[in-house]
Amino acid sequence: MEDFIFGTLATDESRLRHLRETLSGVTHAHKRLPRDPQPGQPTQIFLTLGPNHPYNRAWVYWTNDGSDPEGHNGIASNGFAIPLTPIASEWNTFLWGYVRTFRGEIPAQEAGTVVRYRVAAGGNAEETLADEGAYYAFYVDDDPPPAWTKDAVIYQIFADRFFSPAANFPFIEPKPSLKCNGTLNGVIQKLDYLAELGINCLWFTPIFSSPSYHGYDATSFFEINPRLGDAEDFRELIEQAHARGIRILMDFVPNHWSNQHPTFLEAQRDPNSPYVRWYTFEQYPDKYKTFFGVKTLPQINLRYAPARQHVLDAAKYWLEFGVDGFRVDYCIGPTPDFYADFRRVTRTTQPDSWTFGEAVDPPDSQLAFEGGMDGTLDFMLLEGLRKTFAFGKWSAKQFAEFLDRHEAYFPDSFSRPSFLDNHDMNRFLWVAHNDVGRLKLAAMCQFTLAGAPIIYYGTEVGLSQPADVMQHGRAIHEEARMPMPWGDDQNRDLFEFYRELIKIRKNESALRYGRRENIFVTEEVLAYRRADGNGSILCALNISEKMAELELDAAESNLLLGTHSGIQIQVEAGKKWIILPPFSGAIIK
Repeated sequence: MEDFIFGTLATDESRLRHLRETLSGVTHAHKRLPRDPQPGQPTQIFLTLGPNHPYNRAWVYWTNDGSDPEGHNGIASNGFAIPLTPIASEWNTFLWGYVRTFRGEIPAQEAGTVVRYRVAAGGNAEETLADEGAYYAFYVDDDPPPAWTKDAVIYQIFADRFFSPAANFPFIEPKPSLKCNGTLNGVIQKLDYLAELGINCLWFTPIFSSPSYHGYDATSFFEINPRLGDAEDFRELIEQAHARGIRILMDFVPNHWSNQHPTFLEAQRDPNSPYVRWYTFEQYPDKYKTFFGVKTLPQINLRYAPARQHVLDAAKYWLEFGVDGFRVDYCIGPTPDFYADFRRVTRTTQPDSWTFGEAVDPPDSQLAFEGGMDGTLDFMLLEGLRKTFAFGKWSAKQFAEFLDRHEAYFPDSFSRPSFLDNHDMNRFLWVAHNDVGRLKLAAMCQFTLAGAPIIYYGTEVGLSQPADVMQHGRAIHEEARMPMPWGDDQNRDLFEFYRELIKIRKNESALRYGRRENIFVTEEVLAYRRADGNGSILCALNISEKMAELELDAAESNLLLGTHSGIQIQVEAGKKWIILPPFSGAIIK
């Protein structure tokens, strides 16, 4: 079984094409230092030129008043222009030519400033704008992720699939509806269940008005889908969740919405409508930019100020309504300068809000969002966890080496929520052939690493799926979106295991703030320790079919949790050992 993870770089061919385009063009691609400038701190801007662009001059146009920078051939017509200096010329065998790098500096700015910029290169009166003329931006402020995010344990919830007391739940309606009729009131009725599990943050997939069951095609960013409830139901849910110490995150989709959205319907009806510019019509009225070529999902033209303001107003509205932040869907879609405005609005509206994006892209692309959001979902770790614990393609040694490099690459200030699966891919249990032991092992690893862990609804009680998501070359996401089981259909042993994992993470600050160090690594076994000023925690993972033994420090005597009943700590001749059965793990204090 091959794994399926939705994204723009899912194949070797797409990765090679992306690499060639990036290296061979006039490219900025968010390359600046620092990525998230602080007040009073200048910002270096970098540009690379591929072999077919033998320009000897480059420059950056920029503004600090919110307007668009404009200019030509190094002379600004709006804002300022600063020349870039060539700093390197490097041979690239892949392109069979030289790649030239330029660097310049935008002066330090005051807190609260949005700097918008474009980068270009030229010579002999010619000019080529970087990245097909893209506008970039950054927001200047000293605003690290809120402190509470380090303590977060997130539960991803599909309201339509979760619960309703109605007689028709759970029942997935036939195509094209595919609705299961869960409601916000149903979630309210199960808040005690979620509190018992121990999670302290709920992430809702879209609950905006929408013609679909999944909601990623909104017809309004300001209304609750009436199938799920209304604004008062959502307000009550927020209040009751907050009373239990549970924060609320909303799925936010700034890139696109439904072709049934009132502004799009009017734009198609009337070529003189002001809403025409809210979209990018390539051939009016039926050919326009969309999300992945899906005609029912027109892309919003966030370069057009009224459309961008509408989306920003929606973010502001829900933060004022009481939500605690956003998971930003397909964050690589919007124009690069959108996120400076997004950061300004979210932080000034609710300074304690948390935003992280869905960037199914390489780590360098994910880091480009530093300063625009608090971080991104950790898709690289997801792949590593699934390769190691579900598919058995990576040895413990390979996984350990990946963790060392992965953690060194990202700054501590960059949020990396971790997960084993979600609504766009096969559930972990399915790809692990419904082996609960492998799920426990992967979850133990997930909960002892730094990123805030996410549980996809139902995983904690053994929810799997009836068939693979990939069928005859098409992705049938509904296979991984089965209704939440309740009562006797739940695996309560697995529930208790997850409950203990959450309790340990909450009780042991080392698992939230401590540094990680590998202390024992073989092809079959990985053991690492996380430590802070309050103590240390050891996690030992045996991913082989053989029994494993690991010597412990004298002080490590308290077995907090094991994935297997056969795990033992033994003392012999003054030495202490832990015995790990095949495919088992332990957390030791």
